[in-house]
Amino acid sequence: MLERSEIENLIPHKGAMCLLDRVLTWDDTRIQLATLSHLNSTNPLRSTKGLRAVHLCEYGAQAMAVHGALLAQSRHTTAPPGMLVALRAVKLHCEFIHDLPNELIVAAECLHANDTLLQYLFRISHNESLLAEGRATVALQAS
Repeated sequence: MLERSEIENLIPHKGAMCLLDRVLTWDDTRIQLATLSHLNSTNPLRSTKGLRAVHLCEYGAQAMAVHGALLAQSRHTTAPPGMLVALRAVKLHCEFIHDLPNELIVAAECLHANDTLLQYLFRISHNESLLAEGRATVALQAS
């Protein structure tokens, strides 16, 4: 549906820091994206030991940002800037992700939204195996 260059036009993350490659589906409450960025040896989140699963929280947060931008765009407006303020109930089902051979599927679902706060559930999987899940809260900048 949308490719990486279009995603980069929607969110502040550019270049290697844009971790998502393409939007697969989205609607008013959910989004699903795919990426191979975990395989990139120059991934900015990668350490000398590899790319740890804890960084999947950033993948989830970026999915939230893309979803918010697409919603705003569909309403002929612009999404306000936001700041990740909380992660809750995060469960990691692996330690590293840099050696997983296929695309990661990043899904996010909006649980709550108002003018000041967003809360999403995120889930990241590989070959239908769940790698990480949790809830993330974003505080929106007042306009």
